[in-house]
Amino acid sequence: MSPLLKTIYFILFTVLAGIILSGSMYSWTDSEGIQHFSNISPPENGRVEQLFEEKFILPRGHQFTIVKIFDGDTIQVKGFGLKFTIRLVGIDTPELGRKGQKRQPYSLQAKQKLILLLQKKTISLKQYGMGGYNRVLAEIFVNETNINLEMVRSGFAEVYRGKRSKKFDAAPYFQAEKRAKQSRKGMWIQGAAYKSPRQWRQKFP
Repeated sequence: MSPLLKTIYFILFTVLAGIILSGSMYSWTDSEGIQHFSNISPPENGRVEQLFEEKFILPRGHQFTIVKIFDGDTIQVKGFGLKFTIRLVGIDTPELGRKGQKRQPYSLQAKQKLILLLQKKTISLKQYGMGGYNRVLAEIFVNETNINLEMVRSGFAEVYRGKRSKKFDAAPYFQAEKRAKQSRKGMWIQGAAYKSPRQWRQKFP
């Protein structure tokens, strides 16, 4: 490796500052000599180096582009040489029912709402650690708009009822959920027939 490339790689790791990502990271160089860093889907062929840092740091306020929207609360993004999955922290949306499972009412509408909010947009992150399946827990923003909160306001997400980070302020989320319920927005039009995503997962694990 040339001294110039070594210097570039050193600068890359030293300037990463701000949001903490935990979990295994991988590094590899493609056929064109470009080095990649990712915490998902390292290539099966070729030499891959696993990075064991407990804390991998991203630049604060850096913009990421959307790679894929899985459902109303999970997306994949890329930027700054990384590609990873984000679980929108603090919210829970109806389950799409993958792998033959029954789909929850309003799950497709929740995904579509998130698509509309993020279409052709770049996002910034406020990260709250790592969740299950090696997903980054984060609030995502388009400019100054909190997309997690917008999902609750629209009536296509409820406040996540499981364990939350102590640093996460759920108060505005509960206020938004209360207003959406009162207005019978989105999934709240179901009234007494509504089941939370958590209840749905228990019934259809």
